[in-house]
Amino acid sequence: MNQALRLGVAGLGTVGASLLQLTQRHADELALRCGRPVVVTAVTARDRFRDRGVDLSAVAWYDDPISLAQSPDIDVFVELMGGADGSAADSVRAALDAGKHVVTANKALLAKHGTELARRAEQNSVSLNFEAAAAGGIPIIKTLRESLAGNRVGRVYGILNGTCNYILTRMEREGIAFDVCLAEAQRLGYAEADPTFDVDGFDTAHKLALLTAIAFGTEINADAIYVEGIRSISTADIEAADELGYRIKLLGVATRTESGIEQRVHPTMVPKSSPIARVDGVTNAVAVEADFVGRLVLSGPGAGGDATASAVMSDIADLARGDVVGTFGRPAHTLKPYQQAVMRSHAGGYYIRLAVYDRPGAFASIAKRMAENNISLESIVQRRRAPKADAPEHPQPQAPQPVMLITYETTESQVKEALDRITADGHIAEKPQMIRIEQLA
Repeated sequence: MNQALRLGVAGLGTVGASLLQLTQRHADELALRCGRPVVVTAVTARDRFRDRGVDLSAVAWYDDPISLAQSPDIDVFVELMGGADGSAADSVRAALDAGKHVVTANKALLAKHGTELARRAEQNSVSLNFEAAAAGGIPIIKTLRESLAGNRVGRVYGILNGTCNYILTRMEREGIAFDVCLAEAQRLGYAEADPTFDVDGFDTAHKLALLTAIAFGTEINADAIYVEGIRSISTADIEAADELGYRIKLLGVATRTESGIEQRVHPTMVPKSSPIARVDGVTNAVAVEADFVGRLVLSGPGAGGDATASAVMSDIADLARGDVVGTFGRPAHTLKPYQQAVMRSHAGGYYIRLAVYDRPGAFASIAKRMAENNISLESIVQRRRAPKADAPEHPQPQAPQPVMLITYETTESQVKEALDRITADGHIAEKPQMIRIEQLA
């Protein structure tokens, strides 16, 4: 059998520990499938003495990840530390410059430095693989980079964050508020103590940036992504979506247009009949629309130690077999400069919720502002809030009432301009809620 592929693993948290367990538990099977043994020969982590449930007695320990990255005793540097800069970035650069292949699960690192690192890998004739950096155990990177090499991709979209999907699923099923769901997700370990990165959409944006680069052959530009999280979603929005035949999901969407690439992350109403609508809990799903294959939908675990370690090992197995593919599916020097498209219209239009003061002229003013911006309304639904037990029989004239509007197809700029004017007119009590409607098959 061929000489073993030697791994140096930086980071022994949940994913790192799972990867070591996988290599030890499936050593014989890996050797058969890869044509050579795959062994971890060296590691580094913050705490040398922590019990990780794996035997490290035969593994060399490095206190410095850069020293590990440059070690002559490894063939592949596996970066599982996380973080866009600092030790993660420095050690990956050191490994590439030392002629080591790199496998990473670090989406933040790649979203910020991916184009540069891909070029550095190419210059040093080594690979930079990152299957585990987007959608966990779902093989979406390989699908885009290799399986769909004969296709021209038009759109990539999906549920890329399990925390947000878990929260929205519970809000729908149990009718409980966002804050309550978030607290429960934190208690169960689905959300961090500081959930900003997840619930405000930045995690999804980083993953989308990577998928965009592969799908459309562009340089990474995570800063160009329009990002909106799920904090503003209320039970009223969930209920309205249900009545209209939709479910609300946080989607990352990248679309090829005539004017450039459109990237956006935001809550979206999707038809209940669409495959993406039926993805619940912490599960992820990614759909790809391409000219020859049509639409593919892949779903599965988007996070977790075992699922992510499985994705990391798929990259390692490629290297063990000698399967070398460009980081983004093509030579790094051919990546095109990112050209951002103008936010376009969406089939099915927009859902808008307003808290309108119940007074003469309010509805006429709102309708006027919509018409001024060439927005046609498909439906208007007013729901009077139920009075409190000790309240007068009729609501006070100034009491804001929820009003739901559904528009026909229009543009982002027109909707925002209309809502800005409605807000300035003083007829609404709080910031308008706007959710895009995607007519996904």
